[in-house]
Amino acid sequence: MKLILFIFRYLIHFFESRNTKGHGVHSPYLFRFTQCVIYEKTPFYIFPEIEKLRASLRRDQRQLHLTDYGTGNRTVSKVCDVARKSLKSPRQAQLLYRIVNFTKANTVLELGTSLGITTSYLAASNSQLRCITLEGSEELAAVARDNFRKLGLKNIEIVTGNIDQTLDAVLNGIETLDVVFFDANHRKEAVLQYFEKCVKHISRYSVFIVDDIHWSRDMEDAWIEIQNHRDVQSTIDLFDCGLVFFDSYLSNKHYKMKHL
Repeated sequence: MKLILFIFRYLIHFFESRNTKGHGVHSPYLFRFTQCVIYEKTPFYIFPEIEKLRASLRRDQRQLHLTDYGTGNRTVSKVCDVARKSLKSPRQAQLLYRIVNFTKANTVLELGTSLGITTSYLAASNSQLRCITLEGSEELAAVARDNFRKLGLKNIEIVTGNIDQTLDAVLNGIETLDVVFFDANHRKEAVLQYFEKCVKHISRYSVFIVDDIHWSRDMEDAWIEIQNHRDVQSTIDLFDCGLVFFDSYLSNKHYKMKHL
């Protein structure tokens, strides 16, 4: 039933969204954003290296003992299973790289490291930027650290532990968040709590990425509240994630777009 509802949501989005490569977007900034980020297909030099690493993770038989802080459930899984089921697709992960690159971000925050593939894309565009990633599982974090070492990425800081308990301390050491990727607890209450804390550190050009906004009715409700947040000026719904903009000079409008 859940899969059927998800497919139904996707079909609604497909027919309601525009695929005009930015035409019809009134803001010059968002028009350039759609051209250079959402619809850009040119690969960057680091993409093959990260994807080669992804392929090796899909064959990795190491066992992981994982705790879901949202439900309290403990499970045993293999690295290869996490890589196959949980990692963002190359298309989704490379979108993150382009967002960081386009915004010339100095400080990037990720909630939910997993095996570190999306983290690597977030950190790879500039060796001078600061990328902080929060992960609940020590074992996942250990695999991610090893992956960063293999890619030669030295600008990533991993903070482990329950994000409900670690986020405040991390934010206390940050003045401005340029890019934030929310990919941790997929419950409305948690997502809105994290969003509210992070929004206190925005600048005019900050961009937030909220993952899996149509994953459940709970996440769809969270996305609607984010769109209506007092500090949010414009959003783009790409179905698999939502992009949030805060610049008051932007048109106060919410877009649906295809990300093919």
